[in-house]
Amino acid sequence: MAVVAQPKPPAAVLEEPPDEVKQRVRELGAALDEAIPKRALDQNLLIATWNIRHFGGLTEKWETEEGDSPKRNLADVRAIAEILGRFDVVAVQEAREDLKALRHVLKVLGPEWGLILTDVNPPPAGNGERLAFVFDTRRVKPSGLAAELVVPPAERRRRGIRKRALDKQFVRTPYAVSFQSGGQTFILVTLHVIYGKKAEERTPELAGIAQWLANWAKRVSDEYHQNLIALGDFNIDREDDPNYQAFTSTGLTPPPELREFSRTITDRPGEEHFYDQIAWFVEEGEAKLTMDYTGHAGRFEWTKHLLHDVDPDEKSFRISDHYPLWAEFSVRE
Repeated sequence: MAVVAQPKPPAAVLEEPPDEVKQRVRELGAALDEAIPKRALDQNLLIATWNIRHFGGLTEKWETEEGDSPKRNLADVRAIAEILGRFDVVAVQEAREDLKALRHVLKVLGPEWGLILTDVNPPPAGNGERLAFVFDTRRVKPSGLAAELVVPPAERRRRGIRKRALDKQFVRTPYAVSFQSGGQTFILVTLHVIYGKKAEERTPELAGIAQWLANWAKRVSDEYHQNLIALGDFNIDREDDPNYQAFTSTGLTPPPELREFSRTITDRPGEEHFYDQIAWFVEEGEAKLTMDYTGHAGRFEWTKHLLHDVDPDEKSFRISDHYPLWAEFSVRE
């Protein structure tokens, strides 16, 4: 009688990983220690954004084998969790309808971590994506607001959005959530701007978002003394191109410390892209924030520490094709 081999049960992300995975995560942690400021309770706040490519399904193995789909495995999840866990709140783009990989990341981060996310933006225009916030509830707590930014046609003129800026509604509606940390309230607005066939297709959406946020920022700053920060994947190719000018047209200003960093793992010198941004409103040289930006911001170049022997395309599906960006704020009273 022939013996039929039984399939191996899926590995569990919280089980003891192979030694090489533990070593890889330890080395990644050491690199993060060098690159990211330490978190201090009621002292600082680390806000980040990361487009994690096709953040959906998962192969429940410690090592991806030929023919496996998706390519992302449990070791990759451990690495993603190690990176996310260095920040207080992270805006994540490209979460998918299938939340398996994200749910496994949260298991690794532990019960103290929270998740707020949108429903699926349906394909083809929305690409089946969600926008999400992952946050450490020991340091950051939701303060009540969670809203998708939809501007009814009748409201556009009243809110000062110029004609034709939003003839099309947002493809993936920006998502705003308010948080509290160290006595400070802040609203994070995350978005993933339409890419389109040509760069100029993004300009109206970026201009509309900038105008809408400017009106909202003034109201929450003047009436509620809250901070508004926009972050996410703005699909901006160059710092001085028309899309960057549309994005910054109403005073949204990224920290200068991020200007030198390309955002994607395949960029070459002289051909950098500046898709991802963290920005807040600046008026006459003064940030419209009640919490202080410390002057520390950066990009974590994870490709220096992970998947050295993997080609860029597979690397992008295992971890991402983007680097995370972060900025540090003071929340001292």
